[in-house]
Amino acid sequence: MVDVAAIGEVLIDFIAKEEGPLEKIKDFEKHAGGAPANVMVGLSRLGVSSGLISRVGDDPFGKFLIGALDSEGVDTSQIQIDKEWHTGVVFVQLQQANPEFILYKNVAYNFISYSEIDLKYISKLKVLHFGSVLLREEPSRSTTFKAIQYARTHKVTISFDVNIRKDLWKGKEDKMWEDIQKSVELADIAKFSENEFIEFVSQITNSNNTNDMQKLINIVTSLGPKLIIITQGDKGCLIGQKGFSVHIEPYKVKPIDTTGAGDAFMAAIIAGILTNNRVSRLKNLSDEELKELGKFAVVVAALSTLKKGAWSVPTLRDLKKYGISLR
Repeated sequence: MVDVAAIGEVLIDFIAKEEGPLEKIKDFEKHAGGAPANVMVGLSRLGVSSGLISRVGDDPFGKFLIGALDSEGVDTSQIQIDKEWHTGVVFVQLQQANPEFILYKNVAYNFISYSEIDLKYISKLKVLHFGSVLLREEPSRSTTFKAIQYARTHKVTISFDVNIRKDLWKGKEDKMWEDIQKSVELADIAKFSENEFIEFVSQITNSNNTNDMQKLINIVTSLGPKLIIITQGDKGCLIGQKGFSVHIEPYKVKPIDTTGAGDAFMAAIIAGILTNNRVSRLKNLSDEELKELGKFAVVVAALSTLKKGAWSVPTLRDLKKYGISLR
């Protein structure tokens, strides 16, 4: 039985072995990646049963990714094999440990078939997680929304990570914001970076007034989400509900690679809401519970930056060394 599944991309991260402009990089390291896959690996490491609904090519990279997910304990029974399109790849350029990405379209994860998904698999989940990358191309866009709607009819909690990649949406920016708003309206939990949050609110309100973050959180929760998470990099994060929010200070480390840190954060949030049955009480979490969620997620995300690659979430055993545990 899988408690949490994501529908989304799994791909190869080719990470530059040295800093500098991408055109000058000669050597790359191959890592498994893709934001939804990263979150599921993180959950597995945090003791939560997880699975991935995705699509890979019938090629060596696809076989590598399925094997890598299997080795991490992530259920791969819902990963489709595409005979026509190749497995997705992304090139990652590190500048002072901060990644920049070059993604490609027309790859296998853009062609996830709804008819090939086992709907009973979705109906038994506690949480279904997704991001915005699949929304750029059909048929994966329609598949994603159909899966979410089906999950909602079975009272599955929906988690959405905005995760905007503007280079994928060139020429379709209006459509991007339309689909992101639709996704936020369908979500119980919505995670943004601070820049994404401010830009999203300005899009839906036609206002650039960002002085009162709680007011902005109230605007977004009025669309449907019960819980809003705003990551703020080295400033920590905000976790809010309608009417109140808490700020969590950062956990200071010297990062090696921040690729996937937001996904590690998301995995920790989902693991946290599954603890003490918070998933059924999302509208009524206390400020103390929000602080516990945030503190746990900030630590997990920070520790994930101490290794290269997106699959670097510490395990529960690792966290015990730091005196960190889920409560």
